[in-house]
Amino acid sequence: MSDKPGISNSEWKIMEELWSASPRTLMELVRAMRDKYGWAKSTTNTTVRRMEEKGLVRYEEGSRSRLYMPCCGRADAAEAETESFLSKVYGGSVGLLVSSMAGQKSLTEDDIEELRRILREAEEAGK
Repeated sequence: MSDKPGISNSEWKIMEELWSASPRTLMELVRAMRDKYGWAKSTTNTTVRRMEEKGLVRYEEGSRSRLYMPCCGRADAAEAETESFLSKVYGGSVGLLVSSMAGQKSLTEDDIEELRRILREAEEAGK
């Protein structure tokens, strides 16, 4: 996933549909996008075609139409997007991200406790 281009907001919506149920036909995706987001058929078609070109989705020929599925799992995509964001915005520094969030007072007590837990687990894994 890390060698693929980033996933746009529109592409992420289609990926969510495919992660929730795959494979899906293009018409199933068109209906889902229309119902959830009010997208036109052409918007879904264009987005899916762009996603094929980027290697985000693939298809298999079904008995009547193509069956689309994601080329990566949600966790892999989220990890790649997180790395890309950190690299672009914070020069790859998790410390700068957390410092920024703390400075803006956007961390709740639960967030802070979760960070402590994560750091303890990372510390234990490194031993």
